[in-house]
Amino acid sequence: MAAELTAHQLIAQHRPTLDQALEAIRTRAYWSPHPEHPKAYGENGSLGMAEGKAAFDAVLGTRVDLGQPGTDDWVGGEVSPYGIALDVTYPHADIDVLLPAMRAGQRAWRDAGAETRAVVCLEILKRIADRTHEFAHAVMHTSGQAFMMAFQAGGPHAQDRGLEAVAYAYAEQIRTPDTAEWTKPQGKRDPITLTKRFTPVPRGIALVIGCNTFPTWNGYPGLFASLATGNAVLVKPHPRAVLPLALTVGIAREVLAGAGFDPNLVALAAERPGEGIAKTLAVRPEIRIIDYTGSTEFGDWLETHARQAQVYTEKAGVNTVIVESTADYKGMLSNLAFSLSLYSGQMCTTPQNLLVPRDGIRTDEGPKSYDEVVADLARSVGGLLGDDARANGLLGAIVNPDVKARLEAAAGLGEVALPSREISNPEFPDAVVRTPVIVKLDGARKYWEGTDDEAAYMSECFGPVSFAVAVDSAADAVELLRRTVRDKGAMTVGAYTTDEEFEQSVQEVCLEESAQLSLNLTGGVYVNQTAAFSDFHGSGGNPAANAALCDGAFVANRFRVVEVRR
Repeated sequence: MAAELTAHQLIAQHRPTLDQALEAIRTRAYWSPHPEHPKAYGENGSLGMAEGKAAFDAVLGTRVDLGQPGTDDWVGGEVSPYGIALDVTYPHADIDVLLPAMRAGQRAWRDAGAETRAVVCLEILKRIADRTHEFAHAVMHTSGQAFMMAFQAGGPHAQDRGLEAVAYAYAEQIRTPDTAEWTKPQGKRDPITLTKRFTPVPRGIALVIGCNTFPTWNGYPGLFASLATGNAVLVKPHPRAVLPLALTVGIAREVLAGAGFDPNLVALAAERPGEGIAKTLAVRPEIRIIDYTGSTEFGDWLETHARQAQVYTEKAGVNTVIVESTADYKGMLSNLAFSLSLYSGQMCTTPQNLLVPRDGIRTDEGPKSYDEVVADLARSVGGLLGDDARANGLLGAIVNPDVKARLEAAAGLGEVALPSREISNPEFPDAVVRTPVIVKLDGARKYWEGTDDEAAYMSECFGPVSFAVAVDSAADAVELLRRTVRDKGAMTVGAYTTDEEFEQSVQEVCLEESAQLSLNLTGGVYVNQTAAFSDFHGSGGNPAANAALCDGAFVANRFRVVEVRR
């Protein structure tokens, strides 16, 4: 960004977008400034398909020098789930040098005010958006997502979530006026008059601990929420997914410097293989905010040990769908088949447990037994993925060996209704591509405690694994749903029913246990997808996550308001 692009010019350029984002989070209506179609890019400074691929190819085998202080080594080692060694190296930081440098620029960033911080963040997002095609390849080859999903989820959808966080941050900061004149009458005496100034003050340095599967989508909300509220941000990527966040940090540093701020307000903390620096960073006194997506074990550790920081976690959950009845049997099966298959189930929102009454369900095609429902769903998944080219475009690649091991072990947990099959990818022959497995389990009340079936369906099995759980009745399904959400957490809950009373009972469980509910999805919206500015991702009210993306609570405690009165 040219040095002459002042705060005033940034406001003139980006204020209309900020205002639209503020209106969107107020109305919850559909809105996005970031096109979802790849052909929408290539003009007005943005990279088209060929240019984006060329930019990605050009970074392979290179050193990403961010110019940040304290660099004492160069580290890397990412290998694409599609079998390509990226051979990119990144700066390894001496934290004792980097953290003080990050703090040095916070005063000027704080004093710039909420509006200037917001429009600088929007300029960062615009520059990321201009390189969406490049980011799509970076996300694809670190997460294993198929290209179109990497383009959309890693590009415009991630950018939307970042902008959403900026809008919430701005709204919360301006809730209190900058100044106030306060006069208290004293009767016959002169009134007491004070002038009061209120300043949003950042907590300190924020740490973003990235995840392997959605490095930008999960990383941008915390990054931009903290930056927009005046905090410096240290980005610690997952060792297998550094490149998308390193590119992000590079753009942020460039924009900050061009706007007259210290580029060290945003920095990267890449690590050597096996170094495990997240634990070390998390308890540093300079780290005052932590955003984390990943395993329950480490999320619990952060919440317990990083006491000096405000910790936001998205952890594991057991997502559940209840099938009680449906007015569109084929539509239900098609919708569920897509939800189970998308990105090989490697989403924190993918359904795992499908609760079906063992006596069957009512449908527009007549009664269907439990066995028929499961068999029909298996056929629907098989039909969806029957063509290998289409399957590759939907499944992507298995992100790491742990997912593959869980998938292979799942077949031994019960009767297999749909076996997983191996699919070859002609473009990337070393990619590990597998279709989902569906396993039949018994969830009868008498088996709830201490059985092998319960141990399976009451634990998250991240990846392309789903359990068709037979329950004694629809009422038992609701109680099992309640217990699952309360004990294990859930990012998503789905239900299919034509019964208003049953629908109300499911809704009440989700309200009481704070779980996001989708009812009777049969078209082009799926339980494992959420739209920025309208849908909440997680609730912060059950064990799967202690925060929602994105609401006021996600941003409001990243700063405090300090008053000076005279």
